[in-house]
Amino acid sequence: MHTFGSRRDIDGLRALAVIPVVLFHFGFSTFSGGFVGVDVFFVISGFLITSILFREISAQRFSFVDFWARRARRIIPALSVVMVATLVLGWLLLTAKDFSELGRTVRYQSLFISNILFMREDGYFQPASDLKPLLHTWSLAVEEQYYIFFPLLMVLLMRHVRHWRWMLFAVLLISFGLNIAYIERKPDFAFFSLPTRAWELLCGAMLAVLPARKHAVRPWVSQSVGMAGLAAVLVAVFTFDRGTVFPGWAALLPVLGATALIWSGGQGSTWAGQLLSARVFVWVGLLSYSFYLWHWPVYVYANAITIDGIQPWEAAGWILLALGLAWLSWRFVELPFREKRLLAGRKPVLVAGLMAMAVLAVTGSVVRSQDGFPQRMTGKALEYAQSREWRAGQMKCMLVTKDKKLDKACLLGDNQDVPATRLVWGDSHAAALMPAIESGAKREGRPVWLYSMSACSPVLSEDQRQRCRDFNDHTMEQVRRLQIKDVVLASNWSLNVYGREDGDRKVLLNAHDNTAQAEARMAAALKARVAAIRATGAQVWLFKEVPLQHKGAVSRLTSLTRAGRSVEGLGRPLAEHLARQHFLSGLFDSMSAADPGVHVIDPTPLMCADDICSIEVNGHSKYRDEDHLSDTGSARLSPLFTPMLLGANHN
Repeated sequence: MHTFGSRRDIDGLRALAVIPVVLFHFGFSTFSGGFVGVDVFFVISGFLITSILFREISAQRFSFVDFWARRARRIIPALSVVMVATLVLGWLLLTAKDFSELGRTVRYQSLFISNILFMREDGYFQPASDLKPLLHTWSLAVEEQYYIFFPLLMVLLMRHVRHWRWMLFAVLLISFGLNIAYIERKPDFAFFSLPTRAWELLCGAMLAVLPARKHAVRPWVSQSVGMAGLAAVLVAVFTFDRGTVFPGWAALLPVLGATALIWSGGQGSTWAGQLLSARVFVWVGLLSYSFYLWHWPVYVYANAITIDGIQPWEAAGWILLALGLAWLSWRFVELPFREKRLLAGRKPVLVAGLMAMAVLAVTGSVVRSQDGFPQRMTGKALEYAQSREWRAGQMKCMLVTKDKKLDKACLLGDNQDVPATRLVWGDSHAAALMPAIESGAKREGRPVWLYSMSACSPVLSEDQRQRCRDFNDHTMEQVRRLQIKDVVLASNWSLNVYGREDGDRKVLLNAHDNTAQAEARMAAALKARVAAIRATGAQVWLFKEVPLQHKGAVSRLTSLTRAGRSVEGLGRPLAEHLARQHFLSGLFDSMSAADPGVHVIDPTPLMCADDICSIEVNGHSKYRDEDHLSDTGSARLSPLFTPMLLGANHN
């Protein structure tokens, strides 16, 4: 992502890399594989910087200090400005939790290891990653890690190994092999790590150290290679998408395509080279580093202050803003340092660069240690932020993985003189119902047991972890022992059938099931559980899932309010909710129709109005996060449990 040398076609190739990345991130579906632009950047960087290294080592004038001073001069000024701006906007717009996460990212990126942080979190293509203003710095981290080790490797190989190019090629093959080995087993490691990405930079490096040819390449060869390379990159940009297994074998297409374009352009004038050398492409290419740095924070913050996400016409305006910021950054930050008008000496620029990163690392650590400074919030923004904390005691009643015993249950309601013959059973979605059930239990004078375990559906499955199976067996035994008359089953049902939206893993059913198999498996498991409960004489109340919100939508409440914008209309369309719940809703209703002892509780009418399942009510969020109810949201559902509490429909 860096400008060295004077080849106009390579400047244009940078534009071919950055434009698809930006358009992909802003949601233009035509550029569904635009993320491969980063791979093109890697090849360019590997070629240009290795060319310099090769020349200097060969001439016996290479200096590690000079090399890293150049890197600091090229990378740190613009990056520092963007990170500071991102922190300032985060202070103004983000929730405490999201700002705390940003602080941690700033700390990691100040050490150029943000890729390591991201590989431990949500995948690059998951919706949660759209909330991280510095997600794109993972590629800078990979590059800088590479350039810590690569100059040393080059020096050792060139000075001490006769056939050093073959050794370099062997390293390339090893890196590519690791990429293939991990792409299925650990896809996030394959995507974000240096060992599995180094081969892309090494493709450019190998091109830079090719021995000089004795004879000129025939024009038709360089023309053909150039056009094939351009076609390869464009095919990847327009045909790959979020579902492409990447990098893996697929990365060969843009990487070899970029390599072919650079090689052909070095043989003389080609059609592909002339296209890339067009003035507009060269201009964008010169801004590409700053454009890449600015576009993603602009996207994340623009997205945070919209109701329905960024629309195409809005995206064009935000992209132009990012381009304008890129020009300012290039003109007033990049150029003064690169042209040595500021900090001309190598030691001053290294010291200043290290100090800038140290200050940012400390700042990020302070933001993280202060939990994102929640005291920033006032008024409605504070109320929305506080809605995201469970305060009714849900965590005290819910088992989590680290709990060793299985008896972490709560008896809700004040009347201890009445036998507790009602029980709510499920995962964290059942725990989220605690305010609603406790309110009703107190109102009706009917105590209710709450048995819940995080990420543990109440239905049996052969794929459940043993801890979950033990909990369900224990709860089933309690239904019998306590002579329970009414059992409410509540869970994130759709997660266990379809997985998270946008392709995240399933947590209950076999991840290799197709949709029909997953639905059949859920139907069989739920019917078996209900039959076992009914065999004890208890009635069953199936609680339908609350409408799930889109990722990041709950955080938008705070961001919109902090930006002075209305939150009216923020929520998930009712039609989307009904579509996701279609099978499960039909399953519940059919089970209720077939057995008078099975009942259905549907929260949708109380959660949705005017075709929108809104997120907030009267200045309070109804949600703790995208799928769990807040205390306020839960309490509003209390009337739904009155029939169960009064023993309606008992024979």
